[in-house]
Amino acid sequence: MIYKTSSKIKELTFQRLSLFVLILVLFGACASARMAKVREQQVSEVIQAARAFTGTPYKWGGTTRAGMDCSGLTGNAFQAINLNLPRTTDGQALVGEKIKLKKVIPGDLVFFATGKKKREITHVGIVTEIKARDNVKFIHASTSLGVVETNIYSDYYIKRFRTARRILDK
Repeated sequence: MIYKTSSKIKELTFQRLSLFVLILVLFGACASARMAKVREQQVSEVIQAARAFTGTPYKWGGTTRAGMDCSGLTGNAFQAINLNLPRTTDGQALVGEKIKLKKVIPGDLVFFATGKKKREITHVGIVTEIKARDNVKFIHASTSLGVVETNIYSDYYIKRFRTARRILDK
C-alpha cells in the first residue's frame, strides 16, 4: 500500500514538473516572438527616419536637412528610437556586435574605408533592404550625391567595405 502511494506521488510530481516545463517553454517562445516584433518595429522606425533625409545634400559635420554627413545620418536615424550613437564614424564602428557582411540584416550598420588609407574607416550607412545575396541596399550620405540608397555590392562599395555592426539585438 505504501509503495502505491509513493508511486502516485512520483507520478503527480512528474506531471507537475512536465506542466511547469511546458509553461516555461510557451512563455519563452512568446517572449522571443515579442522581442522580434519590437526589433522589427525599431528597425522600421530607424530606416524611416533615415529615408526622411533622402536627397539632403552632403555637408561634412552636418546633422540637419540643410546638410548631412554619413555619421550624422546614422545618429539621427537611431535617435528616432532614443538610441544615441557616437558622433563620428570611427566611434560608431566600435558599438554593437561585429558581424559578417553575408549575415547583415536591415538596421545593421556597414562601414567603409573611402579615404586614402585603405584600412581607416571613414564612411557608414544603414542596411535598409536585402533583395538578394548580392543586392543589399544601404542608406548613407554620399559626398557627391547626398543621402541616397545604394547596393553595397556595387564595385565602389564592395571594394571598400570593412566591417558591419549590429546595434539592435536580433
